[in-house]
Amino acid sequence: MSELAKNKKKKGFFTTRNIVSCAMLAACATILTYIEFPTFIAPSFYRFNVSDLPALIGAFSMGPVAGVIIELVRSLIMLFVNPMNPSMGIGELSNFVLGCIFVVPASLIYRRNKTKGRAIVALLVGGLIMSVLATFLNAFVMIPLYTKMMSIEDILSQVPEFLPFVDTVFELCLVCVLPFNLIKAFVVSFITIFIYKPLSVLIKGLN
Repeated sequence: MSELAKNKKKKGFFTTRNIVSCAMLAACATILTYIEFPTFIAPSFYRFNVSDLPALIGAFSMGPVAGVIIELVRSLIMLFVNPMNPSMGIGELSNFVLGCIFVVPASLIYRRNKTKGRAIVALLVGGLIMSVLATFLNAFVMIPLYTKMMSIEDILSQVPEFLPFVDTVFELCLVCVLPFNLIKAFVVSFITIFIYKPLSVLIKGLN
């Protein structure tokens, strides 16, 4: 092992460069959270954005720990800047958990062989895992928590009109939440493939 590699190993993850990079990417993620819009396939309280993109970039370039930190900081910022949020932190918790479920598996797969093909596979696997788990997490944890502020009837009343057969929470998650997250994962992954390499040079620095 070279002297440079030994020094990097001793420093570990929490170097000045990594901390600054995580902070900048978390700030970008926070900004992207505000650029959101509803989709036609899910109730209006499911808002589409690409705020997981900076966490993916960070996780691919610095490892899964960076991805988790970026997701955590983004979620905490959103919680504290808007303490009167009607979701009472449930939305932020859901975004953090699902963001980590997406980012961590993808970065673990990618780090073994950092090629474009491997990145595509990593993003597909991470997005699929996140989408499937989001279905069950929303059905059995998040939406039941959310019913403390909104009744099941009110939630189901926001189901798109072209899905009249949806009349249970699990059906809502299966028919709306699953495709919503699949589309979100695809869009974020597509953007990541094209912008990761240029941004990783800035994050890692030139040797």
